[in-house]
Amino acid sequence: MHEVDLHREVQWVESISMLSSLSKLFLEDCELDNMSPSLEYVNFTSLTVLSLYGNHFNHELPNWLSNLTASLLQLDLSRNCLKGHIPNTIIELRHLNILYLSRNQLTRQIPEYLGQLKHLEALSLRYNSFDGPIPSSLGNSSSLRYLFLYGNRLNGAFPSSLWLLSNLETLDIGNNSLADTVSEVHFNELSKLKFLDMSSTSLNFKVNSNWVPPFQLEELWLSSCQMGPKFPTWLQTQTSLRNLDISKSGIVDIAPTWFWKWASHIEWIYLSDNQISGDLSGVWLNNTSIYLNSNCFTGLLPAVSPNVTVLNMANNSFSGPISHFLCQKLKGKSKLEALDLSNNDLSGELPLCWKSWQSLTNVNLGNNNFSGKIPDSVGSLFSLKALHLQNNGLSGSIPSSLRDCTSLGLLDLSGNKLLGNIPNWIGELTALKALCLRSNKFIGEIPSQICQLSSLTILDVSDNELSGIIPRCLNNFSLMATIDTPDDLFTDLEYSSYELEGLVLVTVGRELEYKGILRYVRMVDLSSNNFSGSIPTELSQLAGLRFLNLSRNHLMGRIPEKIGRMTSLLSLDLSTNHLSSEIPQSLADLTFLNRLNLSCNQFRGRIPLSTQLQSFDAFSYIGNAQLCGVPLTKNCTEDDESQGMDTIDENEEGSEMRWLYISMGLGFIVGFWGVCGALLFKKSWRHAYFQFLYDIRDWVYVAVAIRLNWFHDNLRRLLVS
Repeated sequence: MHEVDLHREVQWVESISMLSSLSKLFLEDCELDNMSPSLEYVNFTSLTVLSLYGNHFNHELPNWLSNLTASLLQLDLSRNCLKGHIPNTIIELRHLNILYLSRNQLTRQIPEYLGQLKHLEALSLRYNSFDGPIPSSLGNSSSLRYLFLYGNRLNGAFPSSLWLLSNLETLDIGNNSLADTVSEVHFNELSKLKFLDMSSTSLNFKVNSNWVPPFQLEELWLSSCQMGPKFPTWLQTQTSLRNLDISKSGIVDIAPTWFWKWASHIEWIYLSDNQISGDLSGVWLNNTSIYLNSNCFTGLLPAVSPNVTVLNMANNSFSGPISHFLCQKLKGKSKLEALDLSNNDLSGELPLCWKSWQSLTNVNLGNNNFSGKIPDSVGSLFSLKALHLQNNGLSGSIPSSLRDCTSLGLLDLSGNKLLGNIPNWIGELTALKALCLRSNKFIGEIPSQICQLSSLTILDVSDNELSGIIPRCLNNFSLMATIDTPDDLFTDLEYSSYELEGLVLVTVGRELEYKGILRYVRMVDLSSNNFSGSIPTELSQLAGLRFLNLSRNHLMGRIPEKIGRMTSLLSLDLSTNHLSSEIPQSLADLTFLNRLNLSCNQFRGRIPLSTQLQSFDAFSYIGNAQLCGVPLTKNCTEDDESQGMDTIDENEEGSEMRWLYISMGLGFIVGFWGVCGALLFKKSWRHAYFQFLYDIRDWVYVAVAIRLNWFHDNLRRLLVS
């Protein structure tokens, strides 16, 4: 059975073991959470295959497994949260040829006694927490064809006995702490090897330039495995290779001329993060996924076939226009989904040929030298999820055609020369999570329609010429108002697990790149504009906001009293405004705050006493002449203390006192003539009013007389007694 919900079946082991003739049992992804680990005996006398993949057995391997000695050939307990270690009773399964225990929480060392399983053909212990060396006894399992040890904490050298496993087809030992030098001699017996993964280790792959391997690989993963500085020429002997990853491998060399033609049959190719050079002007790329980023390639952009789905050539030295690349004639419909050409020396205007690339979902042309306007044809990319055009020389306004890109989740146009108003239709892009318009020439007010972007987590419009008041509806950013972070936030924008969407943001006073952790960022940056008015109290409802920068504007009034509700704030910058009054005591409730700047305002009184606020240096408060207290050197006098007791400044107090006197005078006049005028001009009302006063007088007189009479009677009785 597969994906059948059996979580209520607590004693399923005992029930099924009654089927003594059962030969194969598949209960995969069935929500089982108990394997009766303490049970000593089961009656699976005929069982040859037991697959319990993808359940929730949060305990150790069960004791009853050792009863399956006579018949069990295949055991799969992968993805089960199993704990503890592999018990020595596992060797009782002497006929076992497949053992899969991957993606659990197994610990300690891989036991030497696993080497006693003479018939073992496939062993998978991937993604556990095994430590120590790889046991050399595994070399005794001469039938072993598939060995998966990826993603543990294994260390030491790779055992020499394992290089003698002549039947080995898959060797997967990456993402461990193994340290050794591997030469061509080690592979002499591995003629059947098809899959080799030694990535993310400290292994040095050192072979002669004229080496001809005895194998024909289908997949080679050597990322972060040192094999440079020379380009590995032995690769051209591997004619069956489908996936090649030699990224971060220390290669400092020119890519040989044979490489690009040889590589045309490879599906995935990763050469990133080396210092590989060469002019690619005449190269034609035909791979499905191509990662050439962070190298030293030069020349014009290469041509690509319609089969390419991911092309990352960022952080190189490509130059010239992009028009010949985008406007090339393709032999078929393009499948390109992700294009990253950022951080090169490309120049010229963006061409009008975007309609030929409608499968694009992620485009990054940032940090180049493009000029001119953003063409309207960019709006024909209806599947677009992320658009990066930051740090170029683009001018004009944001094209209205972008409103048709309804799936757009990230838009970064910062660092250009764009002008005009932020368009009202921006509120129609309801999938938008990050909007970065920093360092342009936008004018006017922030449109109220921006508050329709309830999924927005990053809003950066700093360093523009925007004016007006800060919209009070920013509390509609619901993902900023919650502390929880959805698991899928920004993951729907990623085009590969190898390349996560990122942004360069100014969050703590300097530029930082957020990549891989972008979903945890909550930011509003309106700094360096001409905003006026007060800070909206509604901002304090954004409890999940982590970075707030309103500095270098013309804001007035007080800091909202409820700012202490913004408990997730890490950085708060309100400097260089006209803010006044006291610093609210609730600011001390921001216990995660590690950057505060309130300088160059008109705050007064004592800085509130708290461990948090006194931990910042004086720079956070300078430029406020009437502010006193630690960490400033100015001590608070009695006058400062009395000022500190007020919650309004002198100008506000004088204004409010004048209005108080005026309202008292108006109230007296209205009240006096409202009553006396009516009595003066309305005879019947005047008679009724005075009759009412007479009645009240008589009632009071009678009540007092009765009370006095009662008091005298009681006093006489007391004296007589």
